[in-house]
Amino acid sequence: MSDCDFTRSGCRPWSRRTLLLVTWLALMAGCATPKPPPIPRTGDPVVDDKAEMRRAPQRDRVLWEYRIAAAAMRQGRYDVAKQELDDALGTIGGIIANDKNAKRARSLFHEEARKTFLGEPYERVMAYFYRGILYWMDGEPDNARACFRSGQLEDSDTEHKQYAGDYVLLDYLDGLATVKLGGDGSDAFKRAQSRSKFNLPPYDPKANVLVFVEFGHGPTKFATGPYHEELRFQLGHSQALSARVTVENQSALAEPYDDLNYQATTRGGRVMDHILANKAVFKSTTDTAGNVGLIGGAVLATDRDTQDIGLGLLAAGLISKLFSAATTPAADVRAWDNLPLYLGFVALRLPPGPHIATVEFLDPGGRPIANRTKTVTIDVSAVDKDTVVFVSDQA
Repeated sequence: MSDCDFTRSGCRPWSRRTLLLVTWLALMAGCATPKPPPIPRTGDPVVDDKAEMRRAPQRDRVLWEYRIAAAAMRQGRYDVAKQELDDALGTIGGIIANDKNAKRARSLFHEEARKTFLGEPYERVMAYFYRGILYWMDGEPDNARACFRSGQLEDSDTEHKQYAGDYVLLDYLDGLATVKLGGDGSDAFKRAQSRSKFNLPPYDPKANVLVFVEFGHGPTKFATGPYHEELRFQLGHSQALSARVTVENQSALAEPYDDLNYQATTRGGRVMDHILANKAVFKSTTDTAGNVGLIGGAVLATDRDTQDIGLGLLAAGLISKLFSAATTPAADVRAWDNLPLYLGFVALRLPPGPHIATVEFLDPGGRPIANRTKTVTIDVSAVDKDTVVFVSDQA
């Protein structure tokens, strides 16, 4: 039955109100975009991630380069890791201040995930950390030091000076590279020791074998809040709490000098949360206003005497709901999801020639974890060049 007798003089037809409501429903419904079929997996993370990157949007390219680089490091494919990291770091350096997608994402009507992915500070730091290892591996400790320093800057508040980078290994390795280059690394050592829970070994300028050890599974991200506007971190985990490196009659402990759970969830030691408050408040306010307009307008529009007012409220409610629907406060939960949890390091003196090293990953009680020990052949060069070894429990 019609709400209005169209035979009566002065009665307006319902088509105007119906058109408003139908238009709103159509706009709110939108269109679902079908997902592309999954890419067949080969079991090789470098191959599989490269295939994913070729299909991914350009804004996600750095994310895939990060993931490919970490996987390539663990496979010993250092040429691949260098290529991916160089491209990612080149993007980071040229885009942080000027990226149009990032500016759009900061507005009310664009998703955070629509911006070009650069990563949280701890993710950008790890890109510099890995690249520093590779530079040192190539006999370029000066460039390695530059990467470690850049990593500390990524972890610092360079604009407001409220906190400084607090990675232990970045400062420690900065000082070691300085000593190797004939300089004084004592200031960097002091900074590193002041942040470390462990006693750092003093620098040995004649240590010619540098072993970088990573272990555990690093943090990832998820969103909470009524509009998924709160970025949270799912903490990583590790069965191993340290690693013991043994070569012939030498043995050294690689302690977990840096913890990526800590780095992801703090700034300068202070716990922090990312909340896109402005977007969430705007969305909530406009959504509520829209509900009030639509409900009130629908009631008033049923009466001929208040129909104009009701239609006006319906129109205002529709506009408000459209603004609310267009506001996307959801946090960006894209993550470099194959990072380690802990970073360790040892330096050894070895004579030129081949050496067999074992790396045992130890549980909290200091016991080797079954089926986790790695055996590595170290070829120490006779030339004046450090031999750099990278070992991961995820290899």
